[in-house]
Amino acid sequence: MKELSLHILDIVQNSIKAGATLIEIRIVEELKKDRLIIEIEDNGKGMSQGLLEKVTDPFVTTRDTRRVGLGISLLKATAQQCEGDLLIESEEGVGTKIHTTFQHSHIDRAPLGSMEDTLVTLLITSEEVEEDQEKTTTIDYIYEHQVNDQSFTFDTREVKDILGETPINDMGVLDWIKNYLKENLETLVKS
Repeated sequence: MKELSLHILDIVQNSIKAGATLIEIRIVEELKKDRLIIEIEDNGKGMSQGLLEKVTDPFVTTRDTRRVGLGISLLKATAQQCEGDLLIESEEGVGTKIHTTFQHSHIDRAPLGSMEDTLVTLLITSEEVEEDQEKTTTIDYIYEHQVNDQSFTFDTREVKDILGETPINDMGVLDWIKNYLKENLETLVKS
């Protein structure tokens, strides 16, 4: 994939399919250590030990629509190509955490891409996910981005509290969120 944000989108979609109601995305740029860390953690159904041992194999998937699951295996290959790695922790009934590292300055490391677009896409497509015919579940996101010792955090639960009855996936709200994220991320990178 051309941008790491697209890998993040793919992994988060796995979390949504696993029934997660809270998904945390952390990006840490340690420029002095020349390291980029991407972590995605969810409270979904988790994976069995057997699946966890095979999940980075591109020919292992839980999907019914196709027999190939490239998301995690591609992200792992991308990280390893850039002097990093991918580690997965998962427990059934608790959730999953994916920890990926890259050499920040590696010539082959794809750019991070537009995290504001990624988050807005997630808010549009996953505000309510049907678990069965009778109920729906709202998904919340915590996005934290750190550059050296400066950080920025965006939590959809806080936004929803302020909005009250207005849905977070309202087009006007999404436009505000996108601009808010863009401004704060630009400020973070400049500092």
